[in-house]
Amino acid sequence: MSLKDKLDMNRLPSHIAIIMDGNGRWAKEKGEDRLFGHLHGVESVRNIVEGCAELGIQYLTLYAFSTENWDRPENEVSGLMSLLVDTIRKEVPTLNKNNIRLHVIGEVNMLPEDARAELNEAIAETGKNTGLNLVMALSYSSRWEIINAVKQIAEAVKAGTIIPEEISQAVFQGYLTTSRFPDPELMIRTSGEYRISNFLLYQLAYSELYFTPTLWPDFRKENLYEAILDFQQRERRFGKTGEQLKTDRV
Repeated sequence: MSLKDKLDMNRLPSHIAIIMDGNGRWAKEKGEDRLFGHLHGVESVRNIVEGCAELGIQYLTLYAFSTENWDRPENEVSGLMSLLVDTIRKEVPTLNKNNIRLHVIGEVNMLPEDARAELNEAIAETGKNTGLNLVMALSYSSRWEIINAVKQIAEAVKAGTIIPEEISQAVFQGYLTTSRFPDPELMIRTSGEYRISNFLLYQLAYSELYFTPTLWPDFRKENLYEAILDFQQRERRFGKTGEQLKTDRV
């Protein structure tokens, strides 16, 4: 029996974020180079996107490439960019077939021109889809995002379009690259690392964090279901006590 059968379909997280970690180690274990791991990691992306779409998850954010990743060996970065372009080109028909809409967050101006062109085309071609929103974090850094938001707010204050007293959480969130999306309820990190690596620092404030030793190329739907089951067993209090939650439910 699949773990999917144990899920409470009325208590699914509406937004899942995933740090896809472990491609390099997976490849090393098999005596291959790191790009071999990234190539097989694409299969996991396909499988998990499909799994989320089947469940009716509304948002899935995947941490695909951080700003820090630009410091990796040149051949790996070049290979990753080529893989990105090739994958996007091939996956658009599948995204449309499954009613999936693509979004991108991050410093996309740092990406190669051909990658930006493919991304823009894919975003436009899937723009009318109404199912799963697939958010790719590319050349993304949460600290960059927060600083960028602060700069924009400072410019607005300087221009007189906003006064400091009007700056609230809602206003601040409106300047983030994720302003169109709800905060993740569940964040999954693969490969056994216990950190969030500059990923959605502001947005993960009340997310449930799930860490698994499974390396990303081995992560499949059953692993996803396991993470969701763990999520469903937790009590999400948002600063309240358990007793308060019980009273609120009455």
